[in-house]
Amino acid sequence: MVNVGLYVRLEAKPGKEGEIESFLRGSLPVVQAEEETVAWFALRLGPTTYGIFDAFPDDEGRQAHLAGLVAEELMNNAPDLFSQPPTIENVDILAVKLPGR
Repeated sequence: MVNVGLYVRLEAKPGKEGEIESFLRGSLPVVQAEEETVAWFALRLGPTTYGIFDAFPDDEGRQAHLAGLVAEELMNNAPDLFSQPPTIENVDILAVKLPGR
């Protein structure tokens, strides 16, 4: 079951787009190892705007992800990569369609 998620909006500093894309692509193996992270998407929303959407069965899984390596690295690199701090929003998932279900 998938009940909660996170939506993270990221705004790149000029010239940092490539580094952000590399960071997001490189984060995939770490997130794949997180048992409670049911879905994880790294997004490009515009020329300098990026996002992350992820989903979890419950708040415990969401909190574990927020305490994990990707979140830590994201926040550690935020001053260098982003023109403003990442915006992290908790969301409730109302409906979902997953592969094989």
